[in-house]
Amino acid sequence: MAHIIVVGNEKGGSGKSTTSMHVATALARMGHEVGGLDLDVRQQSFGRYLENRRAYAARHGLDLPGPSLHELPDVDAASLPPGENIWDRRLSIAVAELERSADFIVIDCPGSYTRLSQVAHSLADTLISPLNDSFIDFDLLARTDPETNRVLGPSVYAEMVWQARQLRAQAGLRPIDWVVLRNRLGAQAMHNKAKMAGALEDLSKRIGFRVVPGFSERVIFRELFPNGLTLLDLRDVGVERLNISNLAARQELRDLISALRLPEVSVAF
Repeated sequence: MAHIIVVGNEKGGSGKSTTSMHVATALARMGHEVGGLDLDVRQQSFGRYLENRRAYAARHGLDLPGPSLHELPDVDAASLPPGENIWDRRLSIAVAELERSADFIVIDCPGSYTRLSQVAHSLADTLISPLNDSFIDFDLLARTDPETNRVLGPSVYAEMVWQARQLRAQAGLRPIDWVVLRNRLGAQAMHNKAKMAGALEDLSKRIGFRVVPGFSERVIFRELFPNGLTLLDLRDVGVERLNISNLAARQELRDLISALRLPEVSVAF
């Protein structure tokens, strides 16, 4: 069976689509078959990223490795048995089709609570939750005392992940490996950055996730999207010498892939 990687949280602008694209492309460049699903049926950032990639490759005659994007199939609601949710059926069909050939399936979730996102989380072998390095985003995971920063309890998103874990346990599936990815990290060792590190480390022990470093704040990520490119494509598109920032960003991606501990994956880019 394919290893399912779900990239999700309930907040927009945290870098989910950028993370999905870079993880999926890195795996494809290592020789793995990678399928992709975009569950944000309105914005479709991951889907648009891949459309841009196909268009750029066609314009320039390039063969750029990457994930194969699949759409959720149409389902006739009248064909469903009583009580079955149509979104559940559409997602299950899409995953079943991808599993025929894919080693990995990368699922990008919307930055809001939806039925599709809820079900996708229960399918995750690996769950990646990108989080901007801010206590605004930390509130996505847990409620804290503003005076002491003491964790008061899990947030609605953490509770959704807990429910997904319960569903997997009931089905006899292996536990979700939940990874919280600290994103848009500042270059300086700021006080807030240190406080975030301590708060996440404390919370990780309480609700069961691993903390890994993600991507620093870099202009290049905003520049790559229109052409559907990733950090790994720069030499293919004529960038002979990478600057220090680009080299550092590639190392961050290498560190992330290593930290995910995915099956049959050795970092080699």
